[in-house]
Amino acid sequence: MASEIDIRDGLFRVLLTYGIDSVPTAIHLEHPEDMSHGDFSTNIALSYAKQLGLSPQVLAKKFVAELGEIITVERIEIAGPGFINFFLKPDVFANTISAISHEPSHWGKNQLHIGEKIMVEFTDPNPFKEFHIGHLMSNAIGESVSRLLEYAGARVTRVNYQGDVGPHVAKAVWALQKFNLDSRSAAELGRAYAAGATAYEKEPEAKQEIDVINTQIYDRSNPVVNEIYDAGRKTSLKHFEAIYVLLGTKFDHYFFESETAPRGIALVRNHLDVFTESEGAIVYQGEKDGLHTRVFITSRATPTYEAKDLGLLAMKQEYGALDRSITVTAHEQADYFAVMLAAARHMPELAEIAEKTSHLSHGMMRFAEGKMSSRTGNVITGEGLLAELADAAGERAIKSRATDAGVLAAQIAVGAIKFQILRQSSGKDIVFDRSRALSLEGDSGPYLQYTHARTEQVVAKAKVEEVVAIYNTETRPSLLVRLVAHFPLEVRRATELREPHLVATYLTELSAVFNRWYAEEKILDGTPEAAHKVAVTNAVRVTLKNGLYLLGIPAPEQM
Repeated sequence: MASEIDIRDGLFRVLLTYGIDSVPTAIHLEHPEDMSHGDFSTNIALSYAKQLGLSPQVLAKKFVAELGEIITVERIEIAGPGFINFFLKPDVFANTISAISHEPSHWGKNQLHIGEKIMVEFTDPNPFKEFHIGHLMSNAIGESVSRLLEYAGARVTRVNYQGDVGPHVAKAVWALQKFNLDSRSAAELGRAYAAGATAYEKEPEAKQEIDVINTQIYDRSNPVVNEIYDAGRKTSLKHFEAIYVLLGTKFDHYFFESETAPRGIALVRNHLDVFTESEGAIVYQGEKDGLHTRVFITSRATPTYEAKDLGLLAMKQEYGALDRSITVTAHEQADYFAVMLAAARHMPELAEIAEKTSHLSHGMMRFAEGKMSSRTGNVITGEGLLAELADAAGERAIKSRATDAGVLAAQIAVGAIKFQILRQSSGKDIVFDRSRALSLEGDSGPYLQYTHARTEQVVAKAKVEEVVAIYNTETRPSLLVRLVAHFPLEVRRATELREPHLVATYLTELSAVFNRWYAEEKILDGTPEAAHKVAVTNAVRVTLKNGLYLLGIPAPEQM
């Protein structure tokens, strides 16, 4: 009885007979969009036809003839210009439902990155500024990608890089001192930054004072500034921790710009063979790499983000041997990131980590009023959006009779926001629709959560009624059962492409098919068929639970 692994292995063996040395995991296999076309499909005949000097159709026929001797499936068909479609035997689905029941925590896992050590940097809020929408996006994507990699066997280290020094900090410290604001209040810190940013642009005297404070923060030369800075930094970091708990993220390590800055300065100054002095500053002329010139150390001898990121690369390399390092930031930082890595590749001590580092970018989240700005204070903060949606979900949580309506409301809010972020490919901008985000009518986080809760209630009731879930092997696999079996491959594809939206799309389809089936079937109907229907429901429950976990979305049992 062939499974995905058997089909990949069969294709691998056939390719070997034609002198093509591949690896099974690299063979393209997918689920056809129209399930009447089979359970798996491959385009290898189209991919290798030119190389082997045959038409795709002829090569597909040869492949099918040889595969028929290797793997056991219900049938294999050729479609279109040379696609090969596989139809699995019913026993495969029976075994799948059984495996889900016996090892639910393993359902969907693969070995794509088995044994690899991967560092994922994400969220990266700046102390002294508010936790904004962009941080929510980076967190949602970074946490989901981390979980996908762990499901693929990787040892993932989650890290958070926070800008605790720099002009933004100096602007906030200046305002805290100028207006005697409370550095123990996160809200006051946000207001202080906005006030300082405005003064810096409009008041020459304030600009000069802030530049001085910026230098003093780096060299710790002013006791009064140090006291304000230390208190504000502590307030910010404590506040961020509360948000991470709500979002379901636990970081393994924190990097800070105050640590990476001196490392970056030293690296740049030690490599004037790579960098160039220009008008008192030190720059990297990226044009030689097809990029552009960027400043790494300013004329005031302070490091820019670029220099600090070189220090960060050095510290990541020292953290431990890594196979990959992934950084999740906004798409608008892609050009900056490219120049920084280009410079690092010319530095012997950073070349290796630079080659292992990749940038996973995300778009911007927008509302009707456009892009928000923390510089002006006209901002819908990330935590503000979470609180607003939790309030809106509060009434529904109370009606659910949940043990703790407040916790459920927060879970719904997190699900609403994360799904809106993860439902489309990472690089695209998002227009956030509050009503759609909280809808129970499909294509939303709460819709998936509600469907999962529905399956939980059915399975719980079946236990009370002592109905034991048993899959009927004599029954032809339904559309719902076949769709459940798609989960591992969708997870694999999402991991390969670093695209959680593939899981979100799959879960939406699975929920829709289950809810239609639920509306048509009385599951606990007192007949022998109830056992079969409970087994199917339980398989959907586990799939939704594991899928929601991969998206970083809570899976409440009641809604």
